[in-house]
Amino acid sequence: MAGHVLVVRLDSMGDMLAAGPAIRAVAATADRVTVLAGPQGHRAARLLPGVDDIVVWACPWISNPGPPVTRSDVETLVGQLARLGLDRALILTSFHQSSLPTALVLRLAGVGWIAAASEDYPGSLLDVRLTVPGDAPEPVRMLRVAQGAGFQLGVGDDGRLAVRRPLPEVRHLLSIPAWRPYLVVHPGTSAPARAYPEPLWAAAVDRLTADGWEVVLTGGTAERQLTSRIAAAVGTGTGGSVHNLAGRLELAELAAVLDGAEVTVVANTGPAHLSAAVGTPVVSLFAPVVPAVRWAPFGVPVELLGDQHAACRDTRWVSCRIEGHPCLSAVTPAQIAAAVSNLSADRTAAAEEMSSR
Repeated sequence: MAGHVLVVRLDSMGDMLAAGPAIRAVAATADRVTVLAGPQGHRAARLLPGVDDIVVWACPWISNPGPPVTRSDVETLVGQLARLGLDRALILTSFHQSSLPTALVLRLAGVGWIAAASEDYPGSLLDVRLTVPGDAPEPVRMLRVAQGAGFQLGVGDDGRLAVRRPLPEVRHLLSIPAWRPYLVVHPGTSAPARAYPEPLWAAAVDRLTADGWEVVLTGGTAERQLTSRIAAAVGTGTGGSVHNLAGRLELAELAAVLDGAEVTVVANTGPAHLSAAVGTPVVSLFAPVVPAVRWAPFGVPVELLGDQHAACRDTRWVSCRIEGHPCLSAVTPAQIAAAVSNLSADRTAAAEEMSSR
């Protein structure tokens, strides 16, 4: 056994969920797994199978925006990690992040064995330095880092995203009869450059309810006004209705709501990966500021919408700098409705095939 292993992933919820397969590979060998997570990712870490404990730290070279670097903050973290009695550490980073500053902190905490991907010469900071191609899906890339460090998935683990189960019971929050299928629409994003325009969200939800779907709107507390405006813009007398749960769900409850959905409609943001982690197909409104090959929802059926060759491609912009936001504004409500219909039909056909066996 590998003893007590620290797995580091210091950025967002989606990043942490994508690290799930790598963490499970570590857990298959380790006696204990502690995750060092950022403020935006630690709640997702609590949902991941294989995680025994979590340390939360706002990392100045990973968090965006980064907090100031202070000696006292680093010394506090070093002391906290030193008291854990860590045997090994695996640092997981995205392709554009450096693992070496984190490795230095772990060395100061007395961690004797550290593995990470690094394009730069690590000196004595890393015991295992890996180079991993950046054109793979992020969960695959991180799993390859774990495997290169000697950690392998357990027998029967398919390497997809996953969450701890059972999930909370949430059907009572929906006001939807158990026999009625529903969609989840999550209109908010953490970066404006990845957002589908609000008027089009309203038109899309109106179209989906007109098609007879029950639509559950989700989001954080800060997105409650957005979802309320979208709900208010939906016409009455249609076949379906709108249920606004924004600001009302803990992350595990959001996972449960996504788990019960027929399809999730969402831009490139954390709940897209949470939907994948519970196995629900995704209509992905994907702005190409980061590559879809790396960051589209992984391991579930996906309908990818948006111009992947737009001028913003691979820029990693947080805010759109092109008038009209053309990469996503060209996506019509009719296209979203058709994508939902395709995924729902495929899911029904797959369920019928399974039940006939």
